[in-house]
Amino acid sequence: MEFSSKIIEQAVEAFAQLPGVGKKTALRFVLHVIKQDKADSEQLSDIIRRLKTDLRFCSNCHNIAETEICGICSNPSRDGSTICVVQDYRDVMAIENTGLYRGQYHVLGGLISPIEGISPSALNIESLVNKLQSGKIQEIILALNATMEGETTSFYIFRKIAPFHVKLSAIARGLAVGDELEYADEVTLGRSILNRIPFDTLLRK
Repeated sequence: MEFSSKIIEQAVEAFAQLPGVGKKTALRFVLHVIKQDKADSEQLSDIIRRLKTDLRFCSNCHNIAETEICGICSNPSRDGSTICVVQDYRDVMAIENTGLYRGQYHVLGGLISPIEGISPSALNIESLVNKLQSGKIQEIILALNATMEGETTSFYIFRKIAPFHVKLSAIARGLAVGDELEYADEVTLGRSILNRIPFDTLLRK
């Protein structure tokens, strides 16, 4: 792809680094920005900057937040005795959109994947185990993707929290093997949360 401007070429290369964006799509983005009013382009630039400067990870659940403690963790109406373990922020959004879960979350920040070099120590697993020390947690819900990485991570967590004897459940498999939570429709995902099953029954299958 030939460009008449080095700036356009660099902009296309930058946009093309986004997931799922090829160079043709990146070029459309760049041309759209060029046609925008200067004020709109500056607003876009400022929002992108704030994504890096004004956001942080909640010190309690590791969800993306604008404050030290996210809105879900600080909400007194949420059930603090139940924790739903998810891979990342997208899964929190997907479950919240169902309107059927009123507990708290714990965001792992990924899944165990030896092929990609992601070990348990790279994830927020130890902080989950530390939460159990208080004795206030009654149930852990594993809401991880129905993939090999998701199953491996679930089993690892199962072994780590076994000594605490808390209730451990997994979302019902209304989701097909290989499916990811963020792509599930709200009805299916909501029912999977409500109809969760004891995790150890999955091990006997």
